[in-house]
Amino acid sequence: MAAPLPEGRRGAAGAAPWTAPARTRSPAAPRPDGRKKSQLDVLEIPSIPNPFPELCCSPFASVLSASLLPKATSRKKQVIKVYSEDDTSRALEVPSDITARDVCQLLILKNHYIDDHSWTIFEHLTRIGLERALEDHELVMEVLSNWAMEEENRLYFRKNYAKYEFFKNPGMFLSSSTYPEIHGYLHAKEQGKKSWKKNYFLLRRSGLYFSTKGTSKEPRHLQFFCEFSNSDMYMSLAGKKMSGAPANYGFCFKPNKSGGTRDLKQLCADDEQSRTCWMTAIRLLKYGMQLYQNYMHPYQGRSSFNSLNISPTRSISENSLVAMDFSGHRSRVIENPTEALSVAVEEGLAWRRKGCLRLNAHGSPSASQTATPNIAIHRSQPWFHHKISRDEAQRLILQQGLIDGVFLVRDSQSNPKAFVLSLSHGLKIKHFQIVPLEDDGKQFYTLDDGHTRFTDLIQLVEFYQLNKGVLPCKLKHYCARIAL
Repeated sequence: MAAPLPEGRRGAAGAAPWTAPARTRSPAAPRPDGRKKSQLDVLEIPSIPNPFPELCCSPFASVLSASLLPKATSRKKQVIKVYSEDDTSRALEVPSDITARDVCQLLILKNHYIDDHSWTIFEHLTRIGLERALEDHELVMEVLSNWAMEEENRLYFRKNYAKYEFFKNPGMFLSSSTYPEIHGYLHAKEQGKKSWKKNYFLLRRSGLYFSTKGTSKEPRHLQFFCEFSNSDMYMSLAGKKMSGAPANYGFCFKPNKSGGTRDLKQLCADDEQSRTCWMTAIRLLKYGMQLYQNYMHPYQGRSSFNSLNISPTRSISENSLVAMDFSGHRSRVIENPTEALSVAVEEGLAWRRKGCLRLNAHGSPSASQTATPNIAIHRSQPWFHHKISRDEAQRLILQQGLIDGVFLVRDSQSNPKAFVLSLSHGLKIKHFQIVPLEDDGKQFYTLDDGHTRFTDLIQLVEFYQLNKGVLPCKLKHYCARIAL
């Protein structure tokens, strides 16, 4: 028959928990090794093995293991300020580990914008005239930590239609199936000097190099210029004016912890296509597969965003909506996408015609509206930019992505009665004048000398969104200034 366990060693069958036997010593008795009582309380370990070590912590450990601690429910929050194109701003209280994509999503939901994955946070370095688009996975607070206190830098929130254009149109960039191999002439600013020198540059996995002997690609002729892991790439906004660059197609590399121009590695291309090609290839080499994951899974791994208790998706998905036709005795679902788009355009035009006939500019009935249905309703459209200059139009389109189909409409500076359609195509910005015509007492607008006529600018824009016509491409993305 087994002997009963001592009182202090009963296991799971007993009611009392396991405890180590106490060791006692007379308070007056001297310590043989001269140690104090407080030291012995820490250093003396029970001689009986602990049957449940995972439930206990070593007496020597000053901090609990992170795996044994519950996850923190609250994290330190900080306030950031984000600007829009019209210089309005919005202050946001965000977690310290929030990403650029999370900030975009927060502003999209707060301002009820449509999320087409082109919204981007831009870092604008005012003093040195540089700007770059933050990648979706970048931590915003890490970017802000590199700013000096005296610098008036800003974060901007706007569209960037070219952000993932590479994955939709890779042919113009890749000459290899594995990684982009780019080489060609660039102007480089000589360190410590005001002069620029034209060299033959080559892009490699380890960084950017230039040839010391013409266009030679031999390793012995290649000299290292810059690496990408500890620096960020910026577009120069005024390189010709501030640095004496030979053209306005500059870009540069700035070390993460540097705020001045002394450590900048400045380059300049001969045209916009060359600059776009170089910057896209360098971006791909620096971020690699992370860019593709950002493109394919824009909401993946957004733990900091989830802490804000805001869902990144809308309550009703566009995929759950269908086009319906109620014109007959029985309603039907329009399954043909072309027919659905045509019906939507017709309904929109009919609605605007009724509105123009019903109301004048002050919102009251007007009989004269029947004769002039083309009231200036285009002024409320996000693609209309009123009296901006040609240069300003080009700057806005360039900021929001120089891809085919980005456009805006503005007042003509040369003809006060006409308008101008500014359109991006082939990495260039082209301008087309919209001329007013009068026929039988009615006013029309045209882009092709009257062959195609429209009663208002909205009708014109919607037509060229569906048909290329005389334009080099269809109108795809409107360039808008949003207010926060």
